[in-house]
Amino acid sequence: MQAYQEKVEYENPLLSIKVWLARRDREGTFNWHHHPECELLLVLKGQLDVDVAGETHTMKEGDVVVLGSSQLHRDRSHAGPLEYLVLQFDLQTFFDQSTIPYLQYFNETKVPLSAMNYIFRDNAEARRQVADCIRDIYEEALRKESGYELAVNLLIKKILLLLIRNDTMGFLAGQDRVERIRLKPVLDYVEEGITGRVTVEDACRLANMSYYYFVKFFKKSMGLSFTEYVNFRKIKRAEQLLLTRDLSVSEVGDQIGMPNMAHFYKMFKRFNQCSPKDFQRKMLAWGRK
Repeated sequence: MQAYQEKVEYENPLLSIKVWLARRDREGTFNWHHHPECELLLVLKGQLDVDVAGETHTMKEGDVVVLGSSQLHRDRSHAGPLEYLVLQFDLQTFFDQSTIPYLQYFNETKVPLSAMNYIFRDNAEARRQVADCIRDIYEEALRKESGYELAVNLLIKKILLLLIRNDTMGFLAGQDRVERIRLKPVLDYVEEGITGRVTVEDACRLANMSYYYFVKFFKKSMGLSFTEYVNFRKIKRAEQLLLTRDLSVSEVGDQIGMPNMAHFYKMFKRFNQCSPKDFQRKMLAWGRK
């Protein structure tokens, strides 16, 4: 049967996550599927087999598996009661200006994120800590106490930090440090120039690279083209302005260097699946709940 793309619906528009408790009581197989969000599975009771990247992970109570963005995967349950937590999240949204250089650790251009499952297989303490984070995220999302969005944000970042610090095989943190050093002035240039015009020519000069080498180098390092990255950062800034400043949509477009409203709307919808006004209305309505 043909693989399908799963549409992940976020319950809270302020958080790009979906987390839930799944239960099964009979044997069965979910078909091959994929989604742009990363996914973590934690088995609480029973046994679950997960197929991804040519490997089968047989999970029992306390076991954790991570799946990368758009990685094809499927799972099989066995006879008897099964309970497991599923956490799906848009990884890019959890990086801000101070942590954006670490986004390239997870771009999956060199290895899929599922390669990190060796950590959970070989390192019981790292597995326990990540499992605790997943449980805490589920509980926070269930209770929805004041400030739970902050708690979830911190817990997602803790999971990413645990992956980086326990990556003894160097899949993430072992990437060429020279790459990160060469791109830092470019990333700083993008952040400082969000309100104006950011050009690939200026970025090439800062990185001391030719145009053709730079565009390939940037895409390989960050997992996004330079233009995609600039648009992503501009839209993130637009989201902040829409929620914190009393500005019209056209004024927000001007503030992020996208005065062409058609282009601004197109880029905003690409990253948020809705218009700037709908985003603002939805977010502010949620915040009043």
